[in-house]
Amino acid sequence: MTEKEIWLKIVEEAKSLSGDQSLSDSYLDEYVTNFDKLSESIGFKIASDLGQDASSKAFSNKFLFSELKKVYENMKILDGLVLDLLAVKQRDPASTGYLSTLLFSKGFLALQTHRASHYFFKGGETLLANFLHSQASKIYSVDIHPAATIGVGVMLDHATGIVIGETSVIEDDVSIFQGVTLGGTGKVTGDRHPKVRKGVLISAGAKILGNVEIGQGAKVAAGSVVLDDVEMNTTVAGVPAIAVGKPSSDSPAKTVDHSIKE
Repeated sequence: MTEKEIWLKIVEEAKSLSGDQSLSDSYLDEYVTNFDKLSESIGFKIASDLGQDASSKAFSNKFLFSELKKVYENMKILDGLVLDLLAVKQRDPASTGYLSTLLFSKGFLALQTHRASHYFFKGGETLLANFLHSQASKIYSVDIHPAATIGVGVMLDHATGIVIGETSVIEDDVSIFQGVTLGGTGKVTGDRHPKVRKGVLISAGAKILGNVEIGQGAKVAAGSVVLDDVEMNTTVAGVPAIAVGKPSSDSPAKTVDHSIKE
């Protein structure tokens, strides 16, 4: 699905809710139907959530909107945003469309904020990158260092309490649930955070510590503490985590099956 196609779907969803007594038409107009493009809508939403009051001279909503809109017009970033929206729709049984994800999913919004902060960080605008990182951590309860590298088609479900460290790498089509930490051991500097390969599922509360590799198509069970590499297409569980089987599919991130009896 293209950006234009998914934007039309979002606008249709917004218009279908128009006139509902439990909703405010002005809210939907402000965040969706007043805009012509997805890049403008997401930029305005995040700027409104994270920006300072209009009276502030630094990082005001207006300033952030101007900066974020340009970032989300970058086709590589916009394509990633679309794939993230599709990932939530396809994997989250609670998802009924795209509109609610765009407006209310703090995992999705935190991830798109990270895409912007990473863009600014790589471009040398570290103050703006760190401001977005700090605000997203406070508002969305998701802490992703601006230097962390994250692929596309990623779902951060529920998302509260997720922490992703500076040298972490997350490849495409990964699903991560609330309370997950991709952290360091506290003993080393430099490249010290996990590398999560394509199709991995990391269940709620798992802690993955150190410069370890979670192989393609692996599954990390809820509450596990991973201190060593995990082989591809392997399920690990426990404290410390050990191999307990193999996922029932090559991409557990997409099937989102958290069971370990396989």
